[in-house]
Amino acid sequence: QVQLVESGGGLVQPGGSLRLSCAASGSIFPFATMGWYRQAPGKQRELVATITPGRSTNYADVVKGRFTISRDNAKSTLYLEMNSLRPEDTAVYYCNADLSGRRSWGQGTQVTVSS
Repeated sequence: QVQLVESGGGLVQPGGSLRLSCAASGSIFPFATMGWYRQAPGKQRELVATITPGRSTNYADVVKGRFTISRDNAKSTLYLEMNSLRPEDTAVYYCNADLSGRRSWGQGTQVTVSS
């Protein structure tokens, strides 16, 4: 398994921006499909975005055009650039690594969008 550590969360006003990072340990990072998920209070965890080893991306409809997922294989780091944030984006954001069905999760980072 790979260990994942998220960072970059915080409090931001509506319309603001944040950049999340996820640092991965081990050597599997370049071969794993990486993803960001989020879980709001009282709701199920949901997909935000994924990126394959070949850098194909997939986004939830609610974040398309506002969020950008990217990866730096040399640094074993996953990113999520979040712009035009809305109060409904408030959640704990989790990093995920999927290697042939074997999944690892980070501990999460809180994002709060509020004025």
